[in-house]
Amino acid sequence: MDWLSLPPLASLRAFAAFAEKRSVVEAGAALNVSHAAISQQLRALEKHLGAALLERTGKALTLTAEGEHLARALQLGFGAIEAAVGDLARSAQDRPVHVSLTSSFAASWLMPRLPSFRATHPDVNLILDPTFEVVELQPGGVDVAIRYGAGGWPGVECEMLLQTPMVIVASPTLLGNKTDWSPAELAQLPWLEEIGTTEGTKWLTERGVGPERGAGRTQLPGNLLLDGLRSGQGVTVTVRQFVEADINAGRVVELFAEPDTRGYHIVTQKQALRRSVKIFINWLRREARSQQ
Repeated sequence: MDWLSLPPLASLRAFAAFAEKRSVVEAGAALNVSHAAISQQLRALEKHLGAALLERTGKALTLTAEGEHLARALQLGFGAIEAAVGDLARSAQDRPVHVSLTSSFAASWLMPRLPSFRATHPDVNLILDPTFEVVELQPGGVDVAIRYGAGGWPGVECEMLLQTPMVIVASPTLLGNKTDWSPAELAQLPWLEEIGTTEGTKWLTERGVGPERGAGRTQLPGNLLLDGLRSGQGVTVTVRQFVEADINAGRVVELFAEPDTRGYHIVTQKQALRRSVKIFINWLRREARSQQ
C-alpha cells in the first residue's frame, strides 16, 4: 500500500462524519469541531483526490456517485477499526495484573494483606510472579514490579512504597549468650541467603571478612528464609519490615543495621496504565500508608 498517496486521516474522518450525518453542522458536532472546519476538510479531500465528492446546490450539499462510493468504503473501514480497537481494549482490561516481585516480599508483606484486596476488588485478577531477576517492563507483559533499592532507575516510573533498611539478624538460639558480635565472628556461623541474591556475601566482603564462612551457606527461596531464620538455622540479611515483629518479640536479634534510605518501590512503564493496574497500585499505596 502506498501510504503517501492516501489523504490525511482528518479529511477522511470529516468526510465519513458528513456522509453519516448529511450535515456539516452535525458532522462538526460529532467530531467536536466547527462546521467551517468540516467544510475545509471536505474541500481539501476533493483537491487531494482530484474528484468531486459533493454536489453543491445553493447551501445544500449532497454526495456524488464518487462520494457515495468513498462513503461506503470509509464506513466499512472505520467500522472495522472501531471494532478492532474495542476488542483490544476489552482484552487489555480483562487481562490479569502481572506483578513481578521477590518471593520474600510476596510472603512477608503482600500475601498477608491480599485477602483485603480480594474482598474489595474481586473483579481484578492478579498474577504474582516471584523472581529475584530484574525484569523488563513491556506492553502485554509485566505491569508492575516491586523492587528494593534507592530508586531513580532509568526508563521507568518508580515511587517509594515502603522505606525500610537492611538488617543483619539471627535467632537467640543460634547466638547463645553472646550479645556482641563482630563481622568476622558472624562469618563463622551458618548463613542463609535467598536464591539469586548475595546480600550476605556482599555485606561480609565489604567488612573485609571475605566470602568464605566457617559453617557454610544455605540458599533457599525467600518464603522459606524467614522460617529458617526463626528456627536458628543461620544468620541472614533482610529488610527490617519483615522481621520487626520478631525483633520486638525477642524471637530474632538485630545485630547490625544499614543506615540508608532504601526501600521497596512500585515500578511501572512510562505510559498510560490500565484501569485494573491503577486499582492495584492505589491499593498498595493505601496499605503502605496504613502501617505508617
